[in-house]
Amino acid sequence: MRTSFKEELDVLESTLQEEGALVLRALRGSLNALEQRDDELADEVIAFDDDVDRRYLEIEDRIPSLLARQTPVATDLRLVLAILHVNLHLERMADYCVTIAKLSKLVPDIDPPARLVEGFEEMGSRCEEMIRVALDSFRDRNLEGAESLVDLDELIDRANRRVVHHVLELGADPAMREYGLRMVVISRALERIGDHAVDIGEQTAYLLTAEFREFTDASHPTPR
Repeated sequence: MRTSFKEELDVLESTLQEEGALVLRALRGSLNALEQRDDELADEVIAFDDDVDRRYLEIEDRIPSLLARQTPVATDLRLVLAILHVNLHLERMADYCVTIAKLSKLVPDIDPPARLVEGFEEMGSRCEEMIRVALDSFRDRNLEGAESLVDLDELIDRANRRVVHHVLELGADPAMREYGLRMVVISRALERIGDHAVDIGEQTAYLLTAEFREFTDASHPTPR
């Protein structure tokens, strides 16, 4: 029975990693849609969210059934609970990718300032890095890797503040204000993706130490 239980846990973890790979694909697609002003690609990202949701619901459905048939204790129980939380964080990340894709379709026909383009490229790349580090750390039970997400998140927070600063410099033209407001929302979406990656790192720490602790107050970074 324990072998069967471990096999079920392995399936859950494998599905979780598949979901993470889909989130990475959605993130890259949403950023490309924004940069290239590609409405068709944006629509693909929006539709692609159904694939993420299917993985999410598969895990959500499997866990109650697993708990009803088995009685996990100690590390096994922590793993089930951590998978449940990581699953939610990945689904939320995908939702932010959809937000970016939808907003990319509403951006006015304006040549984006180079500093904003650079800011989003930096934030997008760092988000991708954080998702990979978070997923790899969870898979490998790597506490040091999980804790490194705090420093990576601070880099995204700084880039977010720079983007907002650049938006404030766009001027009072109504079209630019509309553009700037949408850019702020997109920047915030990327910043929140980083926060969710930190949350996954915290679940890895919980799994390994049996103690839940927040690495930082990632949802409310200190203004600088």
